[in-house]
Amino acid sequence: MTMPIDADARRAVAPVICYPVETLPASDMAQYGRARETLTKVDKVLVAPRDARCFTVPAGHFFRITSVEGPQVGDLNLWAQHDLSERFYSGKTRALHGTHITTGQRMWSSFPTLRPMATLTHDTLDWYGIDDFGGSVHDVIGTRCDPYTNQLLSGGQYHHCCHSNLIRALADHQGISYAEAEPFVHDVLNVFMCTGFTRDTGQYFMKASPVRPGDYLEFFAEIDLLGALSACPGGDCSSKHSADTAACYPLLVEVFAPASGTLDGWQSPQPNGYDRSHGG
Repeated sequence: MTMPIDADARRAVAPVICYPVETLPASDMAQYGRARETLTKVDKVLVAPRDARCFTVPAGHFFRITSVEGPQVGDLNLWAQHDLSERFYSGKTRALHGTHITTGQRMWSSFPTLRPMATLTHDTLDWYGIDDFGGSVHDVIGTRCDPYTNQLLSGGQYHHCCHSNLIRALADHQGISYAEAEPFVHDVLNVFMCTGFTRDTGQYFMKASPVRPGDYLEFFAEIDLLGALSACPGGDCSSKHSADTAACYPLLVEVFAPASGTLDGWQSPQPNGYDRSHGG
């Protein structure tokens, strides 16, 4: 391969942020903070290792995902509770906020609604930042461990990947078949997972999560939500997933209601205002 004489100059061109976020609708973190001080627990779900559970969160409520026994990562799906076609859009969330998300950033829904589904209101791992390997926590890069990729790479038939766990949970909650549920399962928020891209080959990597019992990630539900959380078979994802070899622990989901009046003036976001004429 012949390198062009201006190769260094081409590489030196400064990057431009694709989606500047200064004009995004702002979340009132001060109001959310005041509401957080008044919370009452109204529901909880314990997700068993290598399994998944569904939960619902009314708009204007908070929910937390907490490590309770040992280091464990989780794969989170979100849907509009009354319309499963509106689901979490990890790719657009990544394009708007970055490869990993934390307090003050949002989980955005799919086209055509494209609106905030949830806002992250507290993250006990926000101290981690970006490590020397380029790793960080709570990624919107990875899609979820799944039996199809596992079969391609290992030839095995493993049934407790996060993809399968989420299918079972959604099917059981909705009273539908696994085949009907599978198309609704989508790319996840990898809660507590520590990931990045290798600098030499650009490959997706994982490493031991820094999460410890008591750590949690907290969200404010901007719309009525149906969630499903899988406690990944990879445990803390320090070595392997899609197998039963890792030490795995449960994850706790708790739903909280704020006191009446603390969210006065807040409104659930409307679907995206684009007219969907597409130039026709």
